[in-house]
Amino acid sequence: MKPTADIFKIKYNDIKPAKGRVLISEPFASDTFFSRSVVLLTEHDEEGTIGFILNKPIKKILSEISSEFGSFDAPVFLGGPVNRDNIYYIHTLGNKLPDSIEIADDLFWGGNFNVLKDLISKGKIKSNEIRFFVGYSGWEKDQLNDEIINDSWLISDVEAQTVMEANDEIWKKLVYKLGTKYRVWTNFPENPNFN
Repeated sequence: MKPTADIFKIKYNDIKPAKGRVLISEPFASDTFFSRSVVLLTEHDEEGTIGFILNKPIKKILSEISSEFGSFDAPVFLGGPVNRDNIYYIHTLGNKLPDSIEIADDLFWGGNFNVLKDLISKGKIKSNEIRFFVGYSGWEKDQLNDEIINDSWLISDVEAQTVMEANDEIWKKLVYKLGTKYRVWTNFPENPNFN
């Protein structure tokens, strides 16, 4: 059962969801995809929202799930529950990868797949310049707003370097940075019944 104490009530702030920001889940989210997750928003408008979970690595590297990239040993993350048969990528390559969509300063999404494969095969991309995801997270019109009103998400700005270095500890790191009110979240077990 989810605790109802005031420490789990998200204090309203002026930060709104936007492309390039992150959603930080409350500590007891019941959805296994989003439990203690950090989601980078790559698209947000009146029609809906798309993002990628940054801190849910899968147990395979890129070359194990797709032969398209040769032996490129990049980790792969679960981006979300939608279209998990597809591979997506976020990177810092900018114009080096045509058709990329700028998310924020020095941070891009997608781009020409054939050029990406060519750059990887020629050793012109380092694994710290690109992150791969299977699936993505998506919200229909007003769906994310309803979840925010119901205290499911905190919203925060994030730097490109933090996105590119994100691992399973990023949730704690970002919650801690949000101040004293939320720091207590990091001390609670994922399942409060086990405490």
